[in-house]
Amino acid sequence: MESENPADTAQRLAELRQEHRQLDEAIARLVADIEADELAVKRLKKRKLWLKDCIVRLESALIPDEPA
Repeated sequence: MESENPADTAQRLAELRQEHRQLDEAIARLVADIEADELAVKRLKKRKLWLKDCIVRLESALIPDEPA
């Protein structure tokens, strides 16, 4: 991941954030549905958490290392 240029990383970050928002909306719709499949909701939430972890990693990769 370090070999990517910052523009590529920023683009990937934007894509992950968009997918994260879309999952948030999908989860909200499923939770509002009384007949929603609990397993599907759990899977979406797990995917959302994984995306959040990826977003945090990419954000930290964009921050330049400072010498101590």
